[in-house]
Amino acid sequence: MKYSIIVPVYNRPDEVDELLASLCQQEVKDFEVVIVEDGSQVLCEEVCRKYEKQLDLKYFMKPNSGPGQSRNYGAERAQGEWLIVLDSDVVLPEGYLKAVDKGIDDELVAWGGPDSSHPSFTPIQKAISYSMTSFFTTGGIRGGKAKLDKFYPRSFNMGIRRDVYMELGGFTKMRFGEDIDFSYRICEAGYRPRLLPDAWVWHKRRTDFRKFYRQVFNSGIARINLEKRHPGTMKLVHMLPMVFTVGVLLLALVALIALIFALVGWISATQTSSDIGLAATHVGKTYVGLIVAAIALSPILLYALIIFIDSSIKNCSLWVGLLSVPAAFVQLMGYGFGFLKAWWKRIVLKQDEFTAFEKNFYK
Repeated sequence: MKYSIIVPVYNRPDEVDELLASLCQQEVKDFEVVIVEDGSQVLCEEVCRKYEKQLDLKYFMKPNSGPGQSRNYGAERAQGEWLIVLDSDVVLPEGYLKAVDKGIDDELVAWGGPDSSHPSFTPIQKAISYSMTSFFTTGGIRGGKAKLDKFYPRSFNMGIRRDVYMELGGFTKMRFGEDIDFSYRICEAGYRPRLLPDAWVWHKRRTDFRKFYRQVFNSGIARINLEKRHPGTMKLVHMLPMVFTVGVLLLALVALIALIFALVGWISATQTSSDIGLAATHVGKTYVGLIVAAIALSPILLYALIIFIDSSIKNCSLWVGLLSVPAAFVQLMGYGFGFLKAWWKRIVLKQDEFTAFEKNFYK
C-alpha cells in the first residue's frame, strides 16, 4: 500500500464526515485511512461506519493525549509506504493524491502542502483563512507561497516516508508547535522537506474569533518553546507579530493620552470662554491633541485599510474583507501576546516547559 492517511480527531464528527466524503472522490485509490479518536466526548465512530465499504478505513479510540501522540498511535498501526498527516477540519479536492503522486520522487522523504478557503466556508472562516495565508499577515512564513523563512511542513497537510517517521520517533508530547518541532527534527537529521504546491487542501480552521485567538495565542507560546528545544531556529520574522502587538499597544496608548489632552483642553476652553486669550490657548491644546491622536492611529488605520481592500478583492466580498480586519489583528496580536507570555515565563523566570504551561497544555 502506498499511502496511509492519519487523522487525529477530537469532538469533530461532522468535519470527519466531510473529510471522508472527499477521500471517496480521490482519483488515486491506493490508500488507507486511519482515524484516531483522541478521547472525544462526541465520537465519530458512526460517521466512520458510513464509509467502511467505500474506504479502507481503520478506526481507533484512545484516551486523550494530544494530536502528536495520536498521530504516533495511528502511524504504529498504519501499513502505507507514505504517511500523510491531515487535520480533521480539512477537505480534499479530487486531485489531491494525484498531485502528491506527481510531486514525490526517490529523493523526497518529507513534504507539505498549502491550504485554501472553500467557497462554502462561512464569512468568518474565509476571513480567518485569509489572515493565516496573506502576505500582509504571517502567511509568507507558513508555506504555500514565496516565503520570508525556510519552509517547514505543517500537520494540517504533510507527508513523510514511514521508515523516516519511525526513525525519528514521530511527534513529541508538545501540545502546540509539535508539527514544527517534528519538521525541525526532520531537517536536523539531514533531510530536506519540500513544498508540493499542487497538493493543497481546503482548511476550515476555527469558526469564531474567540477560538481563533486561543489557537494563535498557543502558537505564540509554542514559538518560544521551539526556540528552547531548537536553539537558533527563531528568526526575525517569528518576532514580527510581537513587534506588531507592542507597536499597536504603544500607538493606542499615545492616541488615548492625546485624546485626553484634547478633551481637557476643550473643557478648559469652555470654562474660560470669557478670557479670549486663555480660551484660544486651550483650543490650541485641543487641536494639538487631536492631531497627535490622528498621527498615532494612522498606521493602524492604514494597515486595516490594506487588509480590507486586499481581502475584499481576493474573496470578492466586502463583508469578508471587513471581517478580515479583526481576523488579522486577532491573528497577529494573539500570537504576540502568547509570545510575550512565554518569553516572560521561559526566558525571564526560567521555568521549564511543563511547569510554565501545565494548565494550558498538560491537563
